[in-house]
Amino acid sequence: MPFPNSSDLSPASFILASIPGLEAAHFWVAIPLCSAYIMAVAGNCAVLFIVKTEPSLHVPMYFFLCMLAAIDLALSTSTVPRVLAFYWFNTKEISFSACLIQMFFIHTLSAIESTILLAMAVDRYVAICHPLRHAAILTNATTVKIGLAAMARGVLFFLPLPLLLLPLPFCNSRELSHSFCLHQDVMNLACANTTPSVVYGLTAILLVMGLDALLICLSYLLILKSVLRLASWRERLKVFSTCIAHICVVLAFYVPLIGLSVVHRFGKDLAPLVHIIMGNMYILVPAVLNPIIYGVRTKQIQRRILNLIHISSNRTAQEKLIKKNE
Repeated sequence: MPFPNSSDLSPASFILASIPGLEAAHFWVAIPLCSAYIMAVAGNCAVLFIVKTEPSLHVPMYFFLCMLAAIDLALSTSTVPRVLAFYWFNTKEISFSACLIQMFFIHTLSAIESTILLAMAVDRYVAICHPLRHAAILTNATTVKIGLAAMARGVLFFLPLPLLLLPLPFCNSRELSHSFCLHQDVMNLACANTTPSVVYGLTAILLVMGLDALLICLSYLLILKSVLRLASWRERLKVFSTCIAHICVVLAFYVPLIGLSVVHRFGKDLAPLVHIIMGNMYILVPAVLNPIIYGVRTKQIQRRILNLIHISSNRTAQEKLIKKNE
């Protein structure tokens, strides 16, 4: 095969994937996607506001929850508006540089979220298995350091992904299988040896998400072992119920991630619609579900949300009364 010319080395743009057979209905298909994005933004902003204004929530577990909310906001905002622009305005091309930048944010933010979920599992382990040492081990300063370490870990592990794609020639199809850019997707379009990218990408995922998932499972095995030592089933359920929200959040993150990885590795013969659905779930499911899960499981958050709704309804009623009197 002759070496590709310079114009092949960095394509001007990639073509985002449309929904097969529903190209004419993109406008309507995007409405539920937009609704989910609005729910994600509203829910995560509400979590950030409530934790900031509620002194009783100024503890490591809810600081970690704020970090999750900020990550979910950044992750969904780096992808969904561009997808909506594609569906509503048919801007189906994304430049090569913009694609690499989007890819970097998606994978890096996912790695940071995985690390924060591990930190929350450790927080639950210390709170249940070593309650007297919890305040001394997980201080606010330690929480900030963990957040910074999570950011550094994500950047260091996933910055090489777009850099490894920069020198590759793209002389075949430019059409992606998602409505946004993922490393595996872009890498598959290269017409050169992608072994370094494959090996590094798989290694990074195993050393970050894979290791985090393993340590989270280990934390819960130790928690379960400690809980089973309690005298009564009522005490066991009461203690373990403090972990339910975190377990649901872990599942909301890892199930779409594993599903998307399986589709990329083994689902080449699957319908394109499956790739698009799994990609959208990977981006939006954690962002939409995390605020709902913690809103349902945390009384302080419930109370503040109800207060905000009550205040808002009172203001609306007062405004209507004033206009009526005028």
